[in-house]
Amino acid sequence: MNPSGVAEGLAAALEALILVASEPVTLAQLSRAAEATERDCELALAELQRRYCDSRFGIEIASLAGGYRFVTKARHHRAIGRFAEETFDVRLSPAALETLAIVAYQQPISRRRVSAIRGVNSDAVMRMLAVKGYIHPVGRENSAGSAVLFATTTLFLERLGLSSLADLPALAEFEPSVEVAESIEAALREEA
Repeated sequence: MNPSGVAEGLAAALEALILVASEPVTLAQLSRAAEATERDCELALAELQRRYCDSRFGIEIASLAGGYRFVTKARHHRAIGRFAEETFDVRLSPAALETLAIVAYQQPISRRRVSAIRGVNSDAVMRMLAVKGYIHPVGRENSAGSAVLFATTTLFLERLGLSSLADLPALAEFEPSVEVAESIEAALREEA
């Protein structure tokens, strides 16, 4: 078989592996399954990614959460959103989103600490996020009571389209200006 045939065969195998995977597949996993070197897999993946850049395709291979996965192209997200709204409910409640944000930025973190930050008991929301696979226990506190500590999962990164937690936007981007903070504080004092 000629070298391009070998490359084509490897690219097809990688494409199939990524398609059937339920989560992002690492380069090492692809290499083992395809019985090829990681370098050959990298070259074949680069070729596949180049091919899927073609406007004829609605999908592409993205590097997410430390692995490779098929994702839809951004230009189709509005149509996909409309479809999703009509066919199933995939949204998280505001309480779940708030809790998930706290875990993402403060991890590892206990339920008690999340509840303290939110100002309400967050046990039920934390359980729901764990059941949905967005957070998972990663250890225990080194203190009296040894509370379970939680962190986000690969699914969290995948759903947000992030490669790692370092890709989260800086919290400073969400802080109100000094003037806004002062006006909120003044309004709260007046209400009290």
